[in-house]
Amino acid sequence: MKLTVIGGGGVRSMFLAKSLAARSQELDIQEIVFMDNDAAKLALYGGMAAEVARMIRPDLRFILASDPAEAVKDADYVITTIRAGGDMMRVHDERIALNLGVLGQETTGAAGFSFAMRSAPALLEYCALIRKLAKPGVKVFNFTNPAGVVSQVLRDAGYDFTFGICDAPSGMLRDFAKLYGADPDAVEGECYGLNHLSFFRNITINGKNVVPELLESPEARTATDLKFFEKELLNLIKEIPNEYLYYYYYREKAVKNILAAGKTRGEIIAEINEKMTQELRTVNGGFYDKLAVFEKWYGLREAMYMANETGLRRGGAPWRFDVFSRDDGGYAGVALKYIRLERQEGSGNMILCTPNRGALDFLEDSDVIEATCTVGKSGAVPHRFDGIAPDKKQLISSVKLYERYAAKAILNKDKVAAIRALTVHPLVNSYSLAAELAEQYIRLNRQFTGEWK
Repeated sequence: MKLTVIGGGGVRSMFLAKSLAARSQELDIQEIVFMDNDAAKLALYGGMAAEVARMIRPDLRFILASDPAEAVKDADYVITTIRAGGDMMRVHDERIALNLGVLGQETTGAAGFSFAMRSAPALLEYCALIRKLAKPGVKVFNFTNPAGVVSQVLRDAGYDFTFGICDAPSGMLRDFAKLYGADPDAVEGECYGLNHLSFFRNITINGKNVVPELLESPEARTATDLKFFEKELLNLIKEIPNEYLYYYYYREKAVKNILAAGKTRGEIIAEINEKMTQELRTVNGGFYDKLAVFEKWYGLREAMYMANETGLRRGGAPWRFDVFSRDDGGYAGVALKYIRLERQEGSGNMILCTPNRGALDFLEDSDVIEATCTVGKSGAVPHRFDGIAPDKKQLISSVKLYERYAAKAILNKDKVAAIRALTVHPLVNSYSLAAELAEQYIRLNRQFTGEWK
């Protein structure tokens, strides 16, 4: 089996390489290709990823490539994780929104639309190449943000072999397993909604639903990302929220906190990545000398996750990357679980971004949702969720309407459709703001998208 990663020069490439190499023998993966159009980053971060893979499985064929056609040729599976325009374009995305008093978060906020304007066209080109050159039956797992809009664009364009993946739901389940001292494989969750806007109705550990306990647990609101939500809000929701719902339930606080901090998340990441890359290029030693530099900077990045937006920082021991420790999967784990379930006898459950097909009866069948699915040889079937509370229906419906309009705007390069999409976005919710955002984002991204009508 051949598995290709498009975007293999990203700073998180080592995580991908560890997950893929650790499970390659079990899944019969003989060849892994990390492809990137940035040769310098591919040599640096892709090179560290290749070393990790060799340390875990020396006989694995691990290739770094700059030619996308060669990378996807005869591939069985492809993971896409790209950042069109680099870190500084994210900075511009977020600042344009904040300067208008609008939340600029790159997936849930208005900045997500700008990011999708760059991401989706690039991924459409890759998918066309994959359809032409990869093996029949190929599956593409897209981790590129904003996964909801991007996945909708790809599906609307007819690429039915694509799935959106995200490590936020599985990461939350792993945190709850740790809280209970349970094996992560013993934890399952019934999740529904959209990417970065989803709820866990049930979370079972060894067969017991622990949602009522988690909603009341002071420890859970300290040791997990439930810390972003007040107990009173959790009692109102009565389900476990994805951490990104913070931006919907505390919109004005998020904007106020970011402005008070003086730096956006994008600016923090751009600064950290630049300093880390510069220092790594000066290291004259071997892999572990580079790893020490990586751990220092990436640990700071992790500690600052949602810190400026919420005023809360992650605590705990210094961050470390252990090549040989048990792999927690991350987003590669989501893709690998699908591969395992598709190729084994029987079926199993996992959380994916996939077409609705009646799972949420208040949305269209073609709407891409994020939900627990049953996956087997015949593909992925989302579970049906009835009895969803009206307030959750309203929020999900509003954001899905935005995603639906946004996908059409991007596919058609339609400015009027872009304004319509941003106007209905609940974190914009203003024609005048939407019109100004659309104008600025179209101008910002012209070098990537060309002219819009």
